[in-house]
Amino acid sequence: MLLKSKAIVLHNIKYSDNSFIVIMYTEKMGRQSFMVKGIGSKKPKIRANILQSLTLLNIEFEYKANKSLQYIKNIQISNSASTIIFDVYKSSIAFFWAEILYKSILEEEANNHLFEYVYNSIQMLDIKSRGIANLNIYFVIHLTKFLGFFPNDNYTELTKYFDIKNASFKQIKPVHTFSMDEQSSILLHKFIQYSENQCENLDMNYKYRKILLERIVDYYSVHINNVKSIKSLSVLQEVFH
Repeated sequence: MLLKSKAIVLHNIKYSDNSFIVIMYTEKMGRQSFMVKGIGSKKPKIRANILQSLTLLNIEFEYKANKSLQYIKNIQISNSASTIIFDVYKSSIAFFWAEILYKSILEEEANNHLFEYVYNSIQMLDIKSRGIANLNIYFVIHLTKFLGFFPNDNYTELTKYFDIKNASFKQIKPVHTFSMDEQSSILLHKFIQYSENQCENLDMNYKYRKILLERIVDYYSVHINNVKSIKSLSVLQEVFH
């Protein structure tokens, strides 16, 4: 079955001198692994920048349901004017998002709402000139809507401690380590309640943003077995320090 689809690069593995296995999230068939040849040669048929994290592509491939590796017939970058690869702040966010998505999305089936959210968020990261640190937090929080463990926003002045294990706010801070302090909890509440544009203007210093992001990664690790550590988090924090 020959398919044309939008696709998002999540991860790549070098297979030979001019070939890579590239894991992508596709609009038509969900997560898929592709053999991409012709990269790294003296006259490459395909430029290496297609392997950059979160590159948006248009691909054509022969899909075989019984194969773990698909072969691409045609591939094009859908947004050649991307600013992400030239901006150290945006590229560090892209590596972080790509790792989160790579470890969180495992289904080989279409999910149009999830794909649209991720695709549009990458485009937003590309065009924004301010507020990208807050956009980063907004993205990973609201991504959980589509992954099935969005926080229950029952925050009040009485229930002001977020319990990571139970995905809800509690009156008393849980004794286990998987919880948020009062400051992180109210910030989480605001990121849930506010629109993307409102979150852009949230006043947060580096310390609070760092703690909140670490707690959100903990939230993922509790609710998704495959997310036990996010290596790109430390790089991201170093860049934004």
